Amino acid sequence: MGLLLVGSAAAPAQAESNRSMQWHLDAMHAEEMWKVSTGKGVTVALIDSGVDATHPDLKGQVLRGKDFMSGESGDEWTDLQGHGTSMAGIIAGTGKMDGGNGAFGLAPGTKILPIRFEDTDAQGSKQDQADEYQKPASEAIRFAADRGAKVINISQGVIHGSPELTNAVKYAIDKGSLIFAAVGNDGDTDIEFPAATPGVVGVGAIGKDGKKIEEAQYGPLVDFVAPGADIVGPCTKETRLCKSRGTSDATALAAASAALIWSKHPEWTNNQVLRVMLNTVGSPRSGEKRTDFLGYGTVRPRIALKTPGDPGPADEYPLPDLAAAPPKSPSSQPSKAAGGAEPDKPQAANPVASSDESNTTLWIVLGVGAAALIGAAVAVPVIRSRRRSV
Repeated sequence: MGLLLVGSAAAPAQAESNRSMQWHLDAMHAEEMWKVSTGKGVTVALIDSGVDATHPDLKGQVLRGKDFMSGESGDEWTDLQGHGTSMAGIIAGTGKMDGGNGAFGLAPGTKILPIRFEDTDAQGSKQDQADEYQKPASEAIRFAADRGAKVINISQGVIHGSPELTNAVKYAIDKGSLIFAAVGNDGDTDIEFPAATPGVVGVGAIGKDGKKIEEAQYGPLVDFVAPGADIVGPCTKETRLCKSRGTSDATALAAASAALIWSKHPEWTNNQVLRVMLNTVGSPRSGEKRTDFLGYGTVRPRIALKTPGDPGPADEYPLPDLAAAPPKSPSSQPSKAAGGAEPDKPQAANPVASSDESNTTLWIVLGVGAAALIGAAVAVPVIRSRRRSV
């Protein structure tokens, strides 16, 4: 995930635009949803680089979690990379910075359980890096489930999985958690783990135009997509606000969507929340049930809150991959006619589609003003984490 600073204090007019630059909140009808649900009562575990709990937009939002990072200063309330703080803000930011002119999360009523995760410092092959990743990742997932986190957000990944990781995911699901993970940002079909682990909801990213962003991974293990371009949220840099893009951001928005739904329906199980999310997606315009570019479609928590329908059986996982052993290998080609996703108001499907088509006018209409404002932000070189964060 790259970060660009947002110069919120550069001029009064620009300062007033901080909320306006959060185009994804407008596209997802956040303020309308907040009249119904803010995510209150739901804990989202964030397995990442830590969270700066002193950030003005996150004060009071961050619980005590656990630090799995050895040899580094601080604890889970310390974020040396900035990635975790950004994800926490996208989920649960309050916008309180500068007297209410900060950045809002999609589910500002949620609480964040930070789990600072061990960097993957292994040299050599991707398998070496993956091997080093498995044990602490598995422990972090189990810890989150044991602490009662309903939603677990993992905006990171490696190219290989393991039985240990698979068992940890199964443990968390059995404990009632719902896990979202980023599919990756290399633009190929190698869906990363844990997103490719059976039982994990793999999240891809789309832009304002409803198209898959170029760098997002694609394949049969993509379940949902969410906005993942020009996402403005809290960060640890000098301006305290940054613009980022990638499947990390999309995953945080999918996790926040689940929190909104669960807060409104606390009696539902993880399976029921996920089933309602599946039943209310903005489906691929091609008319197919799912595509490799968009999965089952774009998350639409507003529709899930407004007309959730039947949540179905409490004890049946609604995605087909949980029983798979081993997980499916990513395909070398995207599925046929994978195009954009439908907006909140369904439109007629276009019989001709391609990997970069979209009928999601929702993103375009609500994103134009935000795009212009973001263009005025102060840009600096992209900052990348040592971790294979996505």
